[in-house]
Amino acid sequence: NTTTPQNTAPAAAERLERCAEALRRHGFDAVVVATPEEAFTCMKEEIEREAPGLVSFGDSMTMRETGIIEWLRGDERFTLLDGFDASMPRPERLEIRRRALMSDLFITGINAVTTAGTLHWLDMVGNRIAPVAFGPRKVLLVAGAQLTESREEAEQRIRDIAAPRNIARHPGFRTPCAKTGVCADCNSPDRICNTRMEMLRCHPRGRIKVILIDREMGL
Repeated sequence: NTTTPQNTAPAAAERLERCAEALRRHGFDAVVVATPEEAFTCMKEEIEREAPGLVSFGDSMTMRETGIIEWLRGDERFTLLDGFDASMPRPERLEIRRRALMSDLFITGINAVTTAGTLHWLDMVGNRIAPVAFGPRKVLLVAGAQLTESREEAEQRIRDIAAPRNIARHPGFRTPCAKTGVCADCNSPDRICNTRMEMLRCHPRGRIKVILIDREMGL
């Protein structure tokens, strides 16, 4: 049976606020919201304020749960580069993802956030992390309440939880974790854990806005 994720306990909410404060000390713009709906409102207001001509995104379950991509698709004020349209051939989708590097605004999720205010990813081709690092003038990131305490714990969470759960979403990928649910640090052609990035500070200050949702979400 599945259950609807609930907001975290007061102590966990305070932990999120401390994390947001640490992120702000590191140059990020960071806020804590209670629900995916509030995260949507926050992103919508930010997008309307920035008035970007070209918007793109990197795949993220947490981001998709907010509904922001559907809203962008329906708003003619913005041109949305969608590199995840399954009706397109893969080479065409990859070309759109390359163009995302020059978008005005980029949206995606985060694999792991530490309470010390650092961000961590592990990616297959790097199309999520490259625009976060450089290119788009504004980046919006969303994450659930599952914080980690250290870089080591963040990397372990990505390897042992996020990556196996992510591979399970993609039928046809032939990796050991697809069968066992456990990372084997494989050398499979289908391996999705190829490029690692950690972001310790945001430069220039305020270019990246991190929206922490007080709810267990995503992978």
